[in-house]
Amino acid sequence: MDEVSDDELMARIAAGDRPAFEALVDRHLPRCLRLAERVVGSRAEAEEVAQEFFLRVWTGAGRWRSADGGARFTTWLYRVVTNLCLDRRRRPGMAPLESAGDPVDPADSALTALHKSRAAARVASAVAALPERQRAALVLCFFEGLSDRAAAEILDLSPGAVESLLVRARRRLREELGDLREALLEA
Repeated sequence: MDEVSDDELMARIAAGDRPAFEALVDRHLPRCLRLAERVVGSRAEAEEVAQEFFLRVWTGAGRWRSADGGARFTTWLYRVVTNLCLDRRRRPGMAPLESAGDPVDPADSALTALHKSRAAARVASAVAALPERQRAALVLCFFEGLSDRAAAEILDLSPGAVESLLVRARRRLREELGDLREALLEA
């Protein structure tokens, strides 16, 4: 089903076609998980978001508007997953298991792995500390590689507003992480 369009898969899913649903999940699950993990900061929560998204696909496929009458499936995916993540971040919850830390990469020395781990934690913490809209714009444009226009559509903002969010997010990250580059160069 690789050659079948997302719109056709959605039509088949609306008719109860499980193989079409499995094909759509196989096609878009990695993108969904990657986006969700970067916004919520936890693999476990990202998996829950992905599960909730694909449940919505299964139950709402009959209401899907195809590309000729509405948005592209990937645009809808980004919008729904981003909103699910933002809603989840607003709710208080338990600390994820991932906060216990990652195993050390055996290819690196223990000191290098420690520096990388601390740097990654600082970056993740700095990104997580950004205001929600700045974080969402940064994840969509920087990590997901979307254009300002695509991110604006997903976030229901103008491209100028997205650019403004990105400028403020980058400035804040530079202020927060300014000494990180020098520390990594010394290591």
